[in-house]
Amino acid sequence: MAASAQLVKELRDRTGAGVMDCKEALQATKEDLEAAIEFLRKKGLAQAGKRSHREAREGSIGTYVHHSGKLGVLIEVNCESDFVARTDAFQELVKDLGMQVAAANPSYVAREDVPGDVVEKEREIYRGQLADQKKPAQVIDKIVEGKLEKFFTDQCLLEQAFIKDASGKTKVRELVDGVNAKTGERIVVKRFARFQVGEGG
Repeated sequence: MAASAQLVKELRDRTGAGVMDCKEALQATKEDLEAAIEFLRKKGLAQAGKRSHREAREGSIGTYVHHSGKLGVLIEVNCESDFVARTDAFQELVKDLGMQVAAANPSYVAREDVPGDVVEKEREIYRGQLADQKKPAQVIDKIVEGKLEKFFTDQCLLEQAFIKDASGKTKVRELVDGVNAKTGERIVVKRFARFQVGEGG
């Protein structure tokens, strides 16, 4: 059964996916729009995983300056082509990421960027906090790892909850993966710098 043109158009508007992909998603989900969106997301994320080895040397440096003029962010986001770097989806992502860094003040882009000695120091602190608790070693280990996860969620940009999603369910990594799926290119958050008046040396 061919998907109706109206549904295909609506699905394209909501996901940015190509016509053939939209038709396939609607056929696979018996024209259930929400299920089709989920179908496309899963397909896009699977394809995004396949792109992880590709070079991302184009992109954009975004800026965000808070209206007070006392807080600013520079962020570099890379992609594979200049064409994608100029798309609305990519530029919107760069802008959103700049706002995220300004609001949530992460220290690192991803958990892989946190130096091993910092992770060990955090583990040490958590163990110290639990020293007086009479709990089995494996329970303490579990609590420490849980606290470490919370540390990553707070300190790593890609692990943070996206500030524009009031439900707190969308992680910044999912936001990046969504644009990756939409553009068909590898998107990499390279680095950022956050400046606040009165802070720093």
